[in-house]
Amino acid sequence: MSDHPHPLTPDEFRDIYSKVPRLTVEVVLRSPAGVLLTLRDIEPCRGLWHLPGGTVRYGEKLLDAVRRVAARELGIEVVAARPLGYIEYPSHHENGLDSPVGIAFEVVDYTGVIHPNAEAADTRWFAGMPAAMHREQADFLRSHSDGAFHRPIASQPRP
Repeated sequence: MSDHPHPLTPDEFRDIYSKVPRLTVEVVLRSPAGVLLTLRDIEPCRGLWHLPGGTVRYGEKLLDAVRRVAARELGIEVVAARPLGYIEYPSHHENGLDSPVGIAFEVVDYTGVIHPNAEAADTRWFAGMPAAMHREQADFLRSHSDGAFHRPIASQPRP
């Protein structure tokens, strides 16, 4: 397995994931201020708030993928995480992209200070659902948030 940030070229990515589902991991961080979301500054879904996440690489264990994604996107080292459930993304397929299925992990312990990479235009804690959020992730958070994401938007300062 390569340590390169993008082990597939864009053409390889499109060719492979136009034929098979893409497995991803989603990183869920909670605090008293809410759930941490990042504002995507890259396609697809640029301009939408979302859970940090990424593609699981061939041969990679899921927890290792969570650690890699959290380190790359948030600058933290995951000490412990637990699976919360899965997220299907029919909107990607409907929009001619790919067909991902994400396994969401709640990070229950980490070290470091959150500092997002250049793929995020902003990072905030949310106690309520932001209006511009990835549809399937919003639905997932509503069903896994003990009611927090049923309230109107309440954004907290950047971490």
